[in-house]
Amino acid sequence: MLWSKSLIDQQGEKLTPWQKAAYGHFSAVMCDEEHPYPCVPGKQGFQTDTLRFGFADDPRNQAASEKLACLLKQYGEISRDTGKYASLVVFFNSEEIVADDQSIDSYQDIFWGLLNRVHELDESPWPEDIAKDPHHHTWEFCFDGEPYFAFCATPAHTMRKSRHFPYFLVAFQPRWVFDEINSSTAFGQKLKKVIRKRLIDYDEAEPHPSLKWYGQEDNYEWKQYFLSDDDSTLSQCPFLNMQKKIKS
Repeated sequence: MLWSKSLIDQQGEKLTPWQKAAYGHFSAVMCDEEHPYPCVPGKQGFQTDTLRFGFADDPRNQAASEKLACLLKQYGEISRDTGKYASLVVFFNSEEIVADDQSIDSYQDIFWGLLNRVHELDESPWPEDIAKDPHHHTWEFCFDGEPYFAFCATPAHTMRKSRHFPYFLVAFQPRWVFDEINSSTAFGQKLKKVIRKRLIDYDEAEPHPSLKWYGQEDNYEWKQYFLSDDDSTLSQCPFLNMQKKIKS
C-alpha cells in the first residue's frame, strides 16, 4: 500500500487516473525551482526518495479512515529506514468534495473527523511521554505508539498557497525527524529562518501566527495541522472529544 517515488516511476501505470493526477501535481510542486516549495526537508525528502505515499478514498468515509490507519501502521514500521527527512503523504479521492465547492471550514471538519476516526482504530496505548491533552504544549497526534506532526492541504485554500492542493492531502512527519530540527540546535534555527523566508515568498503573506516550535509553552501543535487562509484559529481542539478514550 505504500509507494516511493522510485516505485511510482517504475510502476506508475498501476495507479488510477485520479491517483496519477494527484501524484503528478505533487511532483510538479516539489520540482518547481522557479517557485520553490517552502518546506526544505519535504522538498529534499522527495528528491532523495525518502517520502512514502499512499492513496485513499473520500476522506469523509469510514473506508478511508481504515485505509489511513493501515497506511500509518505500515509506515510506522519502516519510517526510520527511509531517511532523515521521512514523511508519509496521503492523497484522498476528493473529486466529489471539490464538485460540491466545500469551504475551508468544511475541509477543517473533514480533517478532524478523519483524525478522530483513525484514532478510534488505534489499538496501541498512547505514548507515555506525549501529553494526552491537545491544549498542552507537548501534545502530538499519535498512532500505533508513534507521534506525528500532521499537515493538511485542501483545494479550498487560495491565500496560503503552501496549503493549497487540488486534492485533499494529509502528510504525517514522525516526531523523531525533528530531533535535529528544533530551536535548541543551530541547524534548526538556521533552517527555520530559511523556511520562514521561503514561506513568505511562496504565500505572499506573513506566516500564520500559530506556526511555532514544538515544546514552546505557547505552542499548540494541533493549531498548525490545519491552517486557515487568514490568521484565525479554533479556540478548542476538535480532537478533545477523544480524550475520554485516551485516558481510559
